[in-house]
Amino acid sequence: MLFNSLTFLVFFPLVTLVYFLLPHRLRWVLLLLASAFFYMYFEPLYIFILIFIILTNFFGAKIIYRLTEARNRKLVLVLSIILNLSVLALFKYFNFLNGILDDLLNVSQLQNPIPYLNVLLPLGISFYTFQGMSYTIDVFRGLQQPERHLGIFSTYLMFYPQLVAGPIERASHLLSQFYEKHTFKVDTAAYGLRLMLLGFFKKVVIADRLGIFVSEIYAQPEAYSGLLVLLGVVLFSFQLYCDFSGYTDIAIGAAAVMGFRLMENFNRPFIATSISDFWRRWHISLSSWINDYLYNPIAIQKRNWGKWGLIYAALFSFTLIGLWHGANWNFVIFGLLHGLALSYEILTKKRRRKLSKRLPVSFYGNLSMLLTFSFFTFSIIFFRSANVAQAFSVISNISFYDPDILAELQSMRVFDIYNLIINVLLVCLILAIEKVIAESHIRNKLFKLRWVRVSTYLGCLLIIGLFGVFQNQNDFIYFQF
Repeated sequence: MLFNSLTFLVFFPLVTLVYFLLPHRLRWVLLLLASAFFYMYFEPLYIFILIFIILTNFFGAKIIYRLTEARNRKLVLVLSIILNLSVLALFKYFNFLNGILDDLLNVSQLQNPIPYLNVLLPLGISFYTFQGMSYTIDVFRGLQQPERHLGIFSTYLMFYPQLVAGPIERASHLLSQFYEKHTFKVDTAAYGLRLMLLGFFKKVVIADRLGIFVSEIYAQPEAYSGLLVLLGVVLFSFQLYCDFSGYTDIAIGAAAVMGFRLMENFNRPFIATSISDFWRRWHISLSSWINDYLYNPIAIQKRNWGKWGLIYAALFSFTLIGLWHGANWNFVIFGLLHGLALSYEILTKKRRRKLSKRLPVSFYGNLSMLLTFSFFTFSIIFFRSANVAQAFSVISNISFYDPDILAELQSMRVFDIYNLIINVLLVCLILAIEKVIAESHIRNKLFKLRWVRVSTYLGCLLIIGLFGVFQNQNDFIYFQF
């Protein structure tokens, strides 16, 4: 079920209403059934994959907790991780790995006897698999008590607001909340609805409108001048951000209306002044997951290597981040680019600190922000492209110059100069709104006035009605992961 669908606009208030009408002891049952319906609305059979992940981690953690010998506990943990990753390997990476085998055998003029699988990728599989593994690992580390109630644990892994595209919640943060008795609070509900409104604004007004232009550019980059191709590349950065953070806002908002607190997943990433700062602001639930369960353990294990141990951990971790996003070489390159950028930051940390002291603070900060955004925008050419060949086609066509760019823009089948201006203005508007939200002194001063609040909400609804894309319900980009 899509958040940006009429079905969800019926589903959400109905589930929320029944949730508060039910006695506390039955609420988890409602959330479990509602979450199962929400997931099965996409593809009913894939609920069995989710059930497998739930049972693997629920019983795996229980066994680990009961065992006393370290060797046996580690063996069960490894087995649990293998079972989790086997699901990802089968449904997400099988054809990718089989393609690599194909290439290797072709070198020796041998034929690959293993057929390719023709199956749809289960929605959210990377999200709930990582969430399940984090729970089991935390139990192994002694950071989390194993959950005794299978129903509550199932609800934790299946909680519909964050099931399909996160945030990837930790058990220590979310699991206990299903035991809390939530009462309806006007302030909390209002906060949640405001966040949902912002998320819908980002998705249907900005991301889906930008997507029309971006898709046209990426479909045939060779047909357009370099400036238009570059514009499409830059606008995809904002499309991706508004699409994913829009989903997150709706998820956090929907959960908040019922009294649940989900973790922050974005913190104004486009003001980041370095790649490490960027990943502290972008997809925080994934980057913190990688940091806690992969980067830090590797860095500690390789601490005798000095800086090279950190670089090894960064390259390995970000290559995995790339693969997490998709089973394709372009995603590997995307991850590797960020790993290399972080490695550069590790090697030049002292020199950059000295440089920052020699230059004016504002100049150095703005320059760093521009360079970070430029690097991210370049890297997601590989993220957006269907394959590596298309990515290099986009990059090579950026250098092509056509002096009559306005006529070229007007000739586009699905876009024109007026749509472009509207989109740029809307992007500026959403960035301004996020700045106001982030700056508490400005927010409190403005939203203290009722007429400002009411005007803002009505204005957002009006813009959604006038400029929102509704004729084709567009999936959220991160649904494919």
